[in-house]
Amino acid sequence: MRFLHTMVRIGNIDESLHFYCDLLGLVETRRKDNEKGRYTLIFLAAPENTDVELELTYNWDEHEYTQGCRNFGHLAFAVDDIYEICQRLMDGGVVINRPPRDGRMAFVKSPDGISIELLQKGEPLPPAEPWVSMPNTGSW
Repeated sequence: MRFLHTMVRIGNIDESLHFYCDLLGLVETRRKDNEKGRYTLIFLAAPENTDVELELTYNWDEHEYTQGCRNFGHLAFAVDDIYEICQRLMDGGVVINRPPRDGRMAFVKSPDGISIELLQKGEPLPPAEPWVSMPNTGSW
């Protein structure tokens, strides 16, 4: 058995691609429009491992998925520098819901309310500002 992908529904293709690709750093691997079913599937992957994908499902007639729908937990990504990616996300207007105070873990949310866990690869980075003093915001 081999893990293939995780699917999340999205309400806006451009917002989601900006978040997942421009800010988070994933790359689009393929896309399929299904006119009969009235949906678009967009597959994304980390550049270092394109074997495991995130499937974004855009239903053409339904666009409200702001609570992370259907009891979905979170997606987790290992990152090279948790401080750098959190700063890039914050500069891009993303709220850091759980800052990486410990140099190891942070949580943010996608435009559709999907909780994203970011984990530092290897050992945690030394605690640093502004992250150490930053409070939690909202839920994750």
